[in-house]
Amino acid sequence: MLHSPAASNASLPGGFWGRFKPTPKPKDAELRQPSAAVAVPRLLTLAFEEMETVRKLPSSFNELEIVVREWLRPPPDAVFALRVPKEYVSIATARLVSGTHIYLTGEDSYQIAILGAQGLRVEIVGDAPPPAEDEPPPPPPPPVLEMPATFNLELSPGQQVALDTIISSDELDMARMEDGTTVDGMFWGKLQIVHDGDEHNMEFSGTRIINSDEVPPDLLIDSRLISKLALITAKPVAAKCHLNIYSPIQQYCDLVLTLSPYWKLGLAHPAPEPVQENKVKFFLRVHPGGAIEHFESATHATSLYYEAIPDPGLIDPLDFITPRNGFAMSYRDFVTHLGNVLDQVGMTLYARTNFINNNLSAFAQHKNIAYRLMSPSKIAAAIDISVTVENCVFTRLFLMFRGVSNDEMQNFSDAGEKEANAMNWRETIGWSELSKDKSQFRVLETSILELA
Repeated sequence: MLHSPAASNASLPGGFWGRFKPTPKPKDAELRQPSAAVAVPRLLTLAFEEMETVRKLPSSFNELEIVVREWLRPPPDAVFALRVPKEYVSIATARLVSGTHIYLTGEDSYQIAILGAQGLRVEIVGDAPPPAEDEPPPPPPPPVLEMPATFNLELSPGQQVALDTIISSDELDMARMEDGTTVDGMFWGKLQIVHDGDEHNMEFSGTRIINSDEVPPDLLIDSRLISKLALITAKPVAAKCHLNIYSPIQQYCDLVLTLSPYWKLGLAHPAPEPVQENKVKFFLRVHPGGAIEHFESATHATSLYYEAIPDPGLIDPLDFITPRNGFAMSYRDFVTHLGNVLDQVGMTLYARTNFINNNLSAFAQHKNIAYRLMSPSKIAAAIDISVTVENCVFTRLFLMFRGVSNDEMQNFSDAGEKEANAMNWRETIGWSELSKDKSQFRVLETSILELA
């Protein structure tokens, strides 16, 4: 409930402060009967704990609330109630009240309370406590971002090696939980190493993040860390696809995506309309300049975007991109080489610049990159596209890539940049001269899939 401030400083719910000075009660002389020409004013006494003030009685409940807020000046979210003691209402009204107070909840209850009364006493009550008036608490100690840890490695029965190291954290306080509870510092984990037929066991003291039957029941797990790990591991591999549509005239069309059972649709913008399982439709109006109107969301755009997520059980990066079907080179050579490949398949300077720039940060994560471009038949087997237009020229560019270690680069000694430059990429992706014909209805799709 709302509490009265002590002495001269007042504190109210919600952390607001002020100084209150009770309005002095009128002297007896001021309340004497005036002349017959002047009406006797009806007075309101407001009471908040030990404070009181006298005001002119408002004529409505809304005016009463205004008077209360002007006097107390509470924050907007402060919760309080108004009530009138039973003995301050008229006798006729008091007979209708079963409790000790009349709570003012609206205009009706307020009019009943003031009916026949020459004055009214309103008490202000609430549930929220005021802030403490003593000195602010001391600042919390700095977080513990580093602590020592010891790894005990058993090399052979009776022979152990102790490894001393430092466990560090970028932001998580290793000494306290989210609620400020101090962690006792005991951490536990276990690692089993098998090498050349010999089994080595390693036990260590460190952060308690393992959850299994062997973990002690009093194990503490920092939920912030676990949520971060879950966020990282839960993000699936997804192909990011952009669809551009070029029409010789303004016209309506439906564009339908049909995914195989091994793929599912992820994020899409604008959002398509579901047709059936693994099949969605975009209802569009397309323009000669490449502009697209999506009617369901009233969106105007230059391309459609969607993500296709493959079945994780079928993704094996080492099988998807090998020296038999792909090429590998350093990151620096790959970026330049990719621009030349996109130029060879007819992409404009603007389109290929956007494609490379939008994925540059992903490329830059790897010192070496292996890649392949998919054929139209393989793309359609996973994600098929159809439009309700009589003649349409499709150009679909689907790039797969993954990082390659320096050791694995030796496997691509006969599948490097030189061999990639000798490829006829137009034939690989099924490129047609009609893709440059502005009198044709054309669909250009550029997709990229990074295999972790």
